[in-house]
Amino acid sequence: MPTYVAFLRAINLGPTRKFPKADIVTATEAAGGTDVLTHINTGNVRLTTPLRARAKVEAALETAYAAHIGFEVPAIVFTTAELRAIADDARELTAARPDRERHYVYLLKDAPAADVAADAEAHNDDLNAVFLRGRAAHVLMGPGYQAGNVDPFKVERRLGVATNRNFNVVTTLADKWCS
Repeated sequence: MPTYVAFLRAINLGPTRKFPKADIVTATEAAGGTDVLTHINTGNVRLTTPLRARAKVEAALETAYAAHIGFEVPAIVFTTAELRAIADDARELTAARPDRERHYVYLLKDAPAADVAADAEAHNDDLNAVFLRGRAAHVLMGPGYQAGNVDPFKVERRLGVATNRNFNVVTTLADKWCS
C-alpha cells in the first residue's frame, strides 16, 4: 500500500480550530489510514492507505476530519517520493542562497498554471524570492524581512489552496518519513 504525507491547513493557530494530534490520528484511521504518525502539532501526518489517487486520499481525509472535529480541514497530500523531491529542491535552493535568513515552503493543493507561476516569480527582488517547483512554492527571505511575515509575495492568494512549513520541518519530515 502506498504511503503519503498530508499537510493540514489552518489548524491549531489560536483559540479556535483546535485539532489535537490524538484526534488527527483517530480521524486519519477513520479515513482508512494505517501506520499513522504525526510530527509536531501543526498538522503533519504520515499514513498508509489502499487509495492510490491523491485526490481520493485528500477527499477521504477531509471528510473524516470534518466529521470528527466539526470544521473543514483542507489536506494537501504528497507521496513520499514527492516530498523527498520537495526537500531536495529546498536544500538546493538554500545552498545556492546562503545569505537568505528564512526559507518557507508553500505546499500547494494543485500545481499552478505556467502563467500564474511565472507571475509569482516575477516579483522577486534582491531580498526576497519565490521559486515554483511543481506543487511547492519556495519563499526565501533575506535580511530585513519583517518578523512574522512569511508571505511577502501573497503566494497563497496567487496560487490557491496552500499551507506553509519552514525549511526545517520539510527536510526533517522527508528525512524521517521518506527514506
